[in-house]
Amino acid sequence: MTPGARVAAAIEILDQVLDGQPAEQSLTRWARGARYAGSKDRAAVRDHVFQALRCLRSFACLGGARTGRGLMIGALRDEGADPDTVFTGEGHAPTPLSDAERTAGSAPESEGDRLDLPDWLVTAFGASLGEAAEPAALALRARAPITLRVNQSLKNRSQAIAMLSEDGIQATPLDIASTALIVHDGARRINGSTAYRDGFVELQDGSSQAAMEALDMPDGARVLDYCAGGGGKILALAARQSGTWFAHDADPRRMKDLPARAERAGCTVSCLSTPDTVAQAPYHLVLCDVPCSGSGTWRRAPEAKWRLTPERLAELTGLQAAILSEAATLVRPGGVLAYTTCSVLACENADVIAEFLSNSECWTLEFDRSWPISDDGDGFYLAHLRKPA
Repeated sequence: MTPGARVAAAIEILDQVLDGQPAEQSLTRWARGARYAGSKDRAAVRDHVFQALRCLRSFACLGGARTGRGLMIGALRDEGADPDTVFTGEGHAPTPLSDAERTAGSAPESEGDRLDLPDWLVTAFGASLGEAAEPAALALRARAPITLRVNQSLKNRSQAIAMLSEDGIQATPLDIASTALIVHDGARRINGSTAYRDGFVELQDGSSQAAMEALDMPDGARVLDYCAGGGGKILALAARQSGTWFAHDADPRRMKDLPARAERAGCTVSCLSTPDTVAQAPYHLVLCDVPCSGSGTWRRAPEAKWRLTPERLAELTGLQAAILSEAATLVRPGGVLAYTTCSVLACENADVIAEFLSNSECWTLEFDRSWPISDDGDGFYLAHLRKPA
């Protein structure tokens, strides 16, 4: 595919996303119908689509329209390119610009346009982050880093770096966590690499790794990941030390790959139903990585910031409080309840913890910490709560 054909494909997909279709679904449907597109073509089209969604409002301003065509015109102008060189109508490229399109478009002026946030989220970011709100919003306009967690029960970081290099993957250590690597080149080879297939590395965000390192648990602990999803966090904990590891999720289908991942990583994780979490209680540590807005990860899933509403956010904070209260009953005396989100919004983080403590006076908040959106990792929050002995 020519560069122009890639842009034309992105325009088609973006129009579908703007009409309400999920981006991944639209990309998959396009790829199935575009048998002529090679892997590099598919990756390039995906990059176009996701960058346009990260920068939806500013690109629409620069391109003069909130359409797939307008967004791609804006994207080219944002990078200093002349859209006329791509919109030629040749080789499956988009049709040439009209006179109106050449004169349309202007630099973003409003806060929402400039920061690429819905107007109501501009306010929420400001209330939550203060002076850090603008840097956080602007960070969400760029691609996220690709980070790996080294399974240090099997290999150290130097050994993992050497193994990855043999498969054409360049990675270096990150300071954010003792297990973290950042991938500089060869990211698309990770899933087929020996280091990944043999459980020596896992894809995991740097901030998430740092949070798992910060958790306190005794050797031989009984640990429950109460909202496990795919199980990356319980695997990170299991790689630290000996223990008995349990995972639960309200939708068990999310854990379907966890037993195989655990076997590959050299540990055993028991997947529990909701009644079984009670039967196996109490635990030294219960981790609640609760459903959230994902505002700290919108570089990876940019359409989520445009689909979030104040009403949905209120539903999420109610669910978070309910999960925290349920999980607290499973912690043994003297044990730890860990609450985490990949959100930067105070209403999902400190406010939920404050409400829990006001209703549970016997618990102690030993510490909480926020990781900003950075070159090392996503926005992340951890609260470390202790039950009295």
